Amino acid sequence: MLGRLLIGIVTATSLAVMTSAVSAEPKHGIAMHGEPALPADYQHFQYANPDATKGGSVTYGVVGTFDSVNPFVLKSMRTTARGIWDPQFGNLVYESLLQRNRDEPFTMYGLLAEFVETDEERTWIEFTLNPDAKWSDGMPVTPEDVIFTYEIFTEKGRPPYNRRMARIEKIEKTGDRKVKFTFNEDSNREYPLIIGLTPVLPKHAIDPETFENSTLEPPVGSGPYLVESVDPGTRIIYKRNPDYWGKDFPSKVGFDNYDTIKVEYFRDTTAQFEAFKKGVFDIYPESDPSKWESAYDFPAVEDGRVVKSAFTSGRPERMLGFFFNTRRDVFKDRKVRQALAMLFDFEWVNENLFSGRFTRTGSFWQNSEELSALGRPANEKEKALLAPFMDEVLPEVMDGTYQPTVTDGSGRDRTALRAAVQKLAEAGYAIEDGRMVKDGQQLAFEVLIGSVPGASQSEVEKMVLAYQRTAEAIGVAITIRGVDDAQFQKRRQTWDYDMTAGSLSASLSPGAEQIWRWGSQSVEPEGTFNYAGASSPAIDAMIDEMVNARDREDFAAAVRAYDRLLISGHYVVPLYHLREKWVAHWSHIQFPEKTPLYGYQFPVWYSTK
Repeated sequence: MLGRLLIGIVTATSLAVMTSAVSAEPKHGIAMHGEPALPADYQHFQYANPDATKGGSVTYGVVGTFDSVNPFVLKSMRTTARGIWDPQFGNLVYESLLQRNRDEPFTMYGLLAEFVETDEERTWIEFTLNPDAKWSDGMPVTPEDVIFTYEIFTEKGRPPYNRRMARIEKIEKTGDRKVKFTFNEDSNREYPLIIGLTPVLPKHAIDPETFENSTLEPPVGSGPYLVESVDPGTRIIYKRNPDYWGKDFPSKVGFDNYDTIKVEYFRDTTAQFEAFKKGVFDIYPESDPSKWESAYDFPAVEDGRVVKSAFTSGRPERMLGFFFNTRRDVFKDRKVRQALAMLFDFEWVNENLFSGRFTRTGSFWQNSEELSALGRPANEKEKALLAPFMDEVLPEVMDGTYQPTVTDGSGRDRTALRAAVQKLAEAGYAIEDGRMVKDGQQLAFEVLIGSVPGASQSEVEKMVLAYQRTAEAIGVAITIRGVDDAQFQKRRQTWDYDMTAGSLSASLSPGAEQIWRWGSQSVEPEGTFNYAGASSPAIDAMIDEMVNARDREDFAAAVRAYDRLLISGHYVVPLYHLREKWVAHWSHIQFPEKTPLYGYQFPVWYSTK
């Protein structure tokens, strides 16, 4: 039942005693390591243009469908309309206590909470709510709203929100605008920041009895936009809230520049691109180098109405790959996974399908000199962290000599094929009558494909076909299953696949989110991002080291040790990445001059018409 969380109302007298007992003081922001880069009197984030044009509209185009505007429940986890709570387009309707600055590794500044304070060990954190913060119906944001959010998430929310209370001992209202979280022994130094990033919901506007249902009813939020209209599965339109409370608050200055934001849905990437060419929507991120070079020869590009922009960033590259589902017996043996990874002929795929424009991915923090273990021997800190788990780290990964298999680009490199056959032999397989078998059973599996961040479904299909052809050369049978977006998301959510196309973003400050990607506790619950089904005490230990590191040097060593475990586990057939990020956009869409550390940010773009 709701209301079972330990919640206390503290009197003014006890509040004074409590305040005097601690040395912490309210601050304008909090960093994972060190102090916030921006001073208390900062005016705006470095990459936001305070003079950006306000007005006009933008239309985004996405592939898929939607049947809900509630992103916080399992039923609509993958089918919520984009924009409600959205890392790419912005959190248009709901907001969090703090706002992340994308020009720092992991630092957050006030938003719904004007100030934040915590102790040195981060055993508790207290937020002072902004006196101006209001819901779209004019009601103030209160400590009761924050407490209610955790109640409803715990009882009826989806992962990871339904597990937020697992590390919290109690939540207390400690003043008219104050709410305090006290953490238990399962918490860590990152967790207070995760609390700051958690969305806050309005208690007065939500019926707990129906919260877990999908809905198309426009929600009450504190964010800069209102849902104007919904055409299920086709379109959602947002309009600026003229009474938005935070438009002049420093962490929001230069954001939310459009009067109207539309999101149009398309059945596939072909229809999506054709619609962009016709001006149906305004911004098209491109990941296919062949298309970038040859498909943008339509009149709007030639006469300057559509602009091709390229961006770089300081963030690590995402891991795009084919994920082995180790919940299936066929992939339990690491040697089998390692051998199958050898069969992906990146050199042939890159040259013949993508004009040689991609770089092979080999690390989960590729291109970060500080965090990636690729090509770098383990230092003494890493060795100490990994000492209890050395049987899980390959020697070549430990000494920095590991690289993903490199072929001659022929599509049938005999050296690579022989190496894969030898590795499979170590796992008990042998070729009989042209089939790779063990105990009379052929090594066979299905690859589930769909569109993923970084690659369209057609791109994924091309790569799987090439992979299938190479695997057939040594008697491994691969079948391919392409499904629509709704089925793709549902099957991945319920672990209904052998191997699947997947993509995991990378951060300069990885932490608690890794639990839901690789931690043992995320193997069975539906809706996590542990596509591989990884379950390892070593991985769990390194995640714990990362989130509890006190300084950047210890943190970076923990991330590299973690990277070595993930690489050694061969949970993924890694694919590729681009150092440049490409976006085609109609010319009325503009962006600030500065690109932040994490790359371009759509929420600070604007329209000049």
